[in-house]
Amino acid sequence: MSFKYGNKDKLKSKKLIEKLFNEGQAVTVYPLRLIYLKTEFLDNSTLKTGVSVSKKQHKAAVSRNRIKRLLREAYRLNKPNFFNNSSTSYAFMILYLSKDGTTFASINETVKLLFQKFLDKTSN
Repeated sequence: MSFKYGNKDKLKSKKLIEKLFNEGQAVTVYPLRLIYLKTEFLDNSTLKTGVSVSKKQHKAAVSRNRIKRLLREAYRLNKPNFFNNSSTSYAFMILYLSKDGTTFASINETVKLLFQKFLDKTSN
């Protein structure tokens, strides 16, 4: 699995996002929540991921977009380490829950903990 986060890896389908929020399960490591749903994709990809930051908690688009960039980068760097051998396909949505800003180092560590918690929960 490569370090890319291209169009094939992005969660864009409104139907799938709606299904994800209605039927998906969640794992939380504050300030992040990972909502996931086991599913099949037509393009044979194993993971599709979206990121979201609340407009209610981060009024300025600049701060929302910065946090989303940090989330996508942390996901991109950690995806091969955790999902390299995965044959099951999942749809992910990563939500940022805190009202405070953040740094890349803290986001990166939290993403690692979040993915580890996800793998522990799904392996049972």
